[in-house]
Amino acid sequence: MKEHAKKLKYRHELKYYVNYHDYYILSHRLKRIMKRDKHTNENGEYLISSLYFDDIDNTALSDKLAGINDRVKYRIRTYNRSDEQIILEKKIKNGSHVAKIREKTSIEIYRAIISSNYEVIKNIDMPLHKELYMKMKNNLLRPKVIVEYVREAYVSDPGNIRITFDKELSTGLNQLDLLKSELSTIRSLDEEHTILEVKYDSYLPEHIKDMIQLEGLVKQSASKYVICRKYIKSNLWEDN
Repeated sequence: MKEHAKKLKYRHELKYYVNYHDYYILSHRLKRIMKRDKHTNENGEYLISSLYFDDIDNTALSDKLAGINDRVKYRIRTYNRSDEQIILEKKIKNGSHVAKIREKTSIEIYRAIISSNYEVIKNIDMPLHKELYMKMKNNLLRPKVIVEYVREAYVSDPGNIRITFDKELSTGLNQLDLLKSELSTIRSLDEEHTILEVKYDSYLPEHIKDMIQLEGLVKQSASKYVICRKYIKSNLWEDN
């Protein structure tokens, strides 16, 4: 754990729900002053698919619902449903400050993890993989839900600013394999709403702050993980 702590870099993270009208206004404003993320396609978007983990007590879910400030989530993330880049990630949250630890993993290790064959990662010489192994062994950490959405991203170098619109939030019903060729997902947030996220290091320049000000725009606790877990619970009568 100490190995991780040296590398932690916390950033500010603010979240908002916006309707289509507000999204339209904000996205057109941002296009004028910020660059598109270099990973986006010709439409300025890319697909993010994440497999979230939780323990036997659903600690990540219950901590979020209880409003606990210091929280941790583990997930595996892929982009555009491709296995070219599979990322194991730990997200550490302290209020509105967030840090992430990321390690690349292989398709073979990914397959072992989602099959709960965690002994495969026991001897991998990578700190986060070792940590995941201990959590799976001691806390019964297991894959819980797929969270998928289309991201429209804008970046600015001063302040290391990243502003994103996460659209078409979906989850997989009874499916926990991000790379399954016939993976089907279902909308878990109504089409009218998009999640706006604003991330920056130490400061947000006034001209960008002014750009994202809209009447009625209120900071929200918008957890895509919680939204998808709640959707599954209400649609599949999940007991835990």
